[in-house]
Amino acid sequence: MPSHTLVLERLKGQGIRLTPQRILVLSAIAEGGGHMGVEEVYLRAKESYPYLDVATVYRTLHLFKKLGVVTEVAIGGQLRFELTDADRKHHHMVCQACGGAFDLSPAYLEELGQTLKQQFGFEPDLDNFTVSGLCANCAQRRMEKE
Repeated sequence: MPSHTLVLERLKGQGIRLTPQRILVLSAIAEGGGHMGVEEVYLRAKESYPYLDVATVYRTLHLFKKLGVVTEVAIGGQLRFELTDADRKHHHMVCQACGGAFDLSPAYLEELGQTLKQQFGFEPDLDNFTVSGLCANCAQRRMEKE
């Protein structure tokens, strides 16, 4: 995951205005370690600036997603966010039982993308891809119950 300082530089280079609220939201995500819900980002950022409102956090996260600064993942029916690394694309596997999220290397999707292009002429958008299922622990527990 890139440091939020690098992300700030990237935003400045794109001519994006760096308001204190945007910097707080970015810092909250960077310090949170990824896969944070809006409420978590809001509460963390609000510690530094009590006048921040949740609508600002939503707008900022939407802007950051549009700019490619954060990625959005649905985990357990809730949207979660993490900083993106322009040099290291990754995807997610999300456990439907425990809600755990795990990184998935893009290498696993290259063959799928090529197959879709060759067989169907379909150009898949694999920049933000999430696979849901059961993690190894939850799958094992389910097998033990059966």
